[in-house]
Amino acid sequence: MCLFVCIIGKISHKATIGVAVGALVFPLIDPFVVLSPQYFEVPFDSNMNRTKNRPLVRGQISPLHAVSFALACGIPGVALLTLAVNPLTGFLGALNIFLYTCCYTPLKRLSIANTWVGAVVGAIPPVMGWTAATGCLEPGALVLGGFLYCWQFPHFNALSWNLREDYSRGGYRMMSVTHPAMCRRVALRHSLGLIVLSGLAPALGVTTWAFPFVSLPLNLYLSYLAFRFHRRGDRSSARKLFFCSLWHLPTLLLLAFTCKKFGKRQECPAFRLLAN
Repeated sequence: MCLFVCIIGKISHKATIGVAVGALVFPLIDPFVVLSPQYFEVPFDSNMNRTKNRPLVRGQISPLHAVSFALACGIPGVALLTLAVNPLTGFLGALNIFLYTCCYTPLKRLSIANTWVGAVVGAIPPVMGWTAATGCLEPGALVLGGFLYCWQFPHFNALSWNLREDYSRGGYRMMSVTHPAMCRRVALRHSLGLIVLSGLAPALGVTTWAFPFVSLPLNLYLSYLAFRFHRRGDRSSARKLFFCSLWHLPTLLLLAFTCKKFGKRQECPAFRLLAN
């Protein structure tokens, strides 16, 4: 979150306080998002090597304790984001919980659309970082969210490719299981989308025009590995793409921070209203 705020640039003192509170409160939402789907997926997770050692599956914690802890974190977390940061950030936090718990989790057993919903869930946190700093949902926030959205397809599709047997045993409808050609194609398409988004960042005033050029080798390398994964569809190409994605995203965001556009940005009207 702090990195996304740094990319924005200069923010007001009131916004800085909100961001500091948000950075402390954001982790409260994580237990709800992590534990609530695991509560429903215990019978299926027990069939997968990847998830069979989770505490709920092994009985190390009871379902009641898991749900109680999730609620004890999630409800105050959303309330604090709403009251101590701003209502927009609180709404996005509640929306993310709803999408993950009520949409993404059940969709994993129903449709490959779960991957797109999951990508939206992963894209919302940087948008929350922006709204915590500005109180506004600006085009720049959507660019940063777009980075996370596009990145998740080469990242997760490559990961799930080598876990196809595991997901199949668990009964999860992943692209790698039911639509393998689409899985590889979508990974390549969204890798190329990162190049487009890097070009939009300066156009929307988020970074300088140096960013599309300094990030181009990074994005091209990811796209090259995604192309190899698309053509070969073997475990080796999937593994290389996955491990590349692990350092690609933080490097891309660090470059965006380095190339951020300096200068005083206008304070969002929401903060002017709060000040009055």
